[in-house]
This record gives sequence, C-alpha cells and structure tokens, in this order.
Amino acid sequence: MSDVQDQDDDLADDGGGTDSVRPIRALMRGLETLQELNRHNGATVTDIAKAVKLPRTTAYRVLETLCVSGFALRDPSDDRYRLTLKVRSLSDGFDDEAWVHDIAKPLITKLGKEVVWPLAISTLHGTSMLVRETTDKDSPLALERYSAGVRVPVLGSSSGRVHLAMCSDEQRATMLEVLARSERPEDKLARDKALVSRILAEVRKNGWALYDNPALAELNLAVPVFAKGRVLAGLVMRFIRSAMTPDQAVEKYVPFMKRTADEIGKAFESTP
Repeated sequence: MSDVQDQDDDLADDGGGTDSVRPIRALMRGLETLQELNRHNGATVTDIAKAVKLPRTTAYRVLETLCVSGFALRDPSDDRYRLTLKVRSLSDGFDDEAWVHDIAKPLITKLGKEVVWPLAISTLHGTSMLVRETTDKDSPLALERYSAGVRVPVLGSSSGRVHLAMCSDEQRATMLEVLARSERPEDKLARDKALVSRILAEVRKNGWALYDNPALAELNLAVPVFAKGRVLAGLVMRFIRSAMTPDQAVEKYVPFMKRTADEIGKAFESTP
C-alpha cells in the first residue's frame, strides 16, 4: 500500500455510527513507535519500519513527527532516534498548558510587580529549555523583550542548570550523555564531565543557579519549582550586570523567587 493510500485510509470515514468507526492508523503508528522506542536505547528508521511493519518512508515521517512535537530526538552521532523526557508528561495526568496559564502566569505576574526585573518560567523540552511564560512586556527593566516559545541551551542557561542539578540521577545522566554527543556549540560544555559535575554540585548546594554570558548585558538567575517530588520548571529572573553584582541579586531576590516557586509547586499539587 502506498503512503498516499495510507493517508486516505487514515482520514476515511465510512459514515456509520460509533460501532463502525475505524481507528486512525496514523495515531496507532505513532503510539506503536513510542512503545518501540521505549523498549530500546535508540532505534533507526529501519528498526522502526521492521518492528511496526511500515514502509521506511512512513516510519521516517512518524519519527520526524515525534521529533517536531518534542517526544523524540535524532542523535546525529549514530542516526538513532531516542525518546526525550517529555514523554513522562504523558503519564502525569495534567494539562501542561493549563498549569502554565492558570497557575504560573498569575503568580510570576504578581512577583514581577514586586521585583520589577523580567521573569520567566522555563521547562525542559527535548534537549533545550523552553520559555513557557514571561513578564517581559510588563517590565520596564527588560533590555530585550522575550516571549513564550524561546528556546535556550540546557547548560547555557540558569534554568537548564537548575533542572539538571535537581532532577533524578537517571534523568541527569541521560541528558548529559545526549548533550555530550550533540554537535551544537552551546552543548560542548557537556563533554567536560568534571566541570559540569562541579557546576551542578554548586547549584544543588546553593539551591539556585546563576548564568553569566560575558557577551550579554543581562545575567539570569533561576530557582527550581518542585511538585510531586520532582523538578517541574525553573523560575528565572534576568537583571542588568551594571545594576548590581550577582551576590547582591542573589541576596535580594532569591528569597522572593523561592517563595513564588513554592507557591507554584503547591498550587500544581493541589490541582485535580
């Protein structure tokens, strides 16, 4: 059967009642592919095509769709596809967008009125941190006005370092392994295991992370948001290096940030 015919079959409706509704093949293939990736530490297009009994071109489309949606990634070092940590959200029993909009947004907006500096909520998405919500539009101190949807490197951001430092040992080891094989310049630090270990140990000791890119006028400071025994997100504040030192920023603002992070976590846990 050709891919074109497959697509037609996926969309076909025989017009009958609920007893005659046919399953959506594309969805079934996607779920079967997720299951197959979960069974192995990486799989090639050929592996998936054989396991799920698909034409190779169809298997490639399914895998690339999972990558675009953030549930998988292709490792350029061996052309194998692997699941990302985002698949864990499938069993969390919550609407990911809902908690950001209904819980995090109003609380960081409230905090933004107190601290004035721009704030953001970031979560792990594939091999990057995804900015989910910001207060940039309301902050007169934001040099750059970022909006939701911006991606930042895991090791090249305070939110990413907080996540790596506070997540489980298993998650950390998996992420660092993937980042170490990455060809992206921003992930190069992952290859220096000793340095990364020292950085993350310091973050765990402090309970916050500071990232300073000398090429930028702004530094970013993050604290973890915990919920249900795991790190849910990073709460980030950006500030101008000429306005205060990192030590001054930590002393003055980390208590406020931790308070709001706790409020977000508790509100998340109380959500049905």
